[in-house]
Amino acid sequence: MEWAGPARCTDAYAIAMGFDGVTGMTTECLRIRAALTDGGGLTAADWARAVLATETAFTSDTMGSGYEWATTTGLTDAWTIKTLRSLQRKLTPLMVHVDLGHLRDL
Repeated sequence: MEWAGPARCTDAYAIAMGFDGVTGMTTECLRIRAALTDGGGLTAADWARAVLATETAFTSDTMGSGYEWATTTGLTDAWTIKTLRSLQRKLTPLMVHVDLGHLRDL
């Protein structure tokens, strides 16, 4: 939800993360969030985009929430990094073959 709120992205960066631009990124992030909430399935491309978008929103003061993450999400930095590291360990084998430059074509 950070991308629909305090985090700001450019079309170029959204495209680099595998989205069609900022508008497409917002739509896809909401779809991915709904799938995660509802227990729906995600493709390897969805997981790669979700992890990368979350990493950026969490760490970047330039485009993401960065320093304000805990304030805007209610999640501590410690909990977030622990959760991200856990996801990275579990999902890296799935995402390792995803070509971010071609995610829009999947």
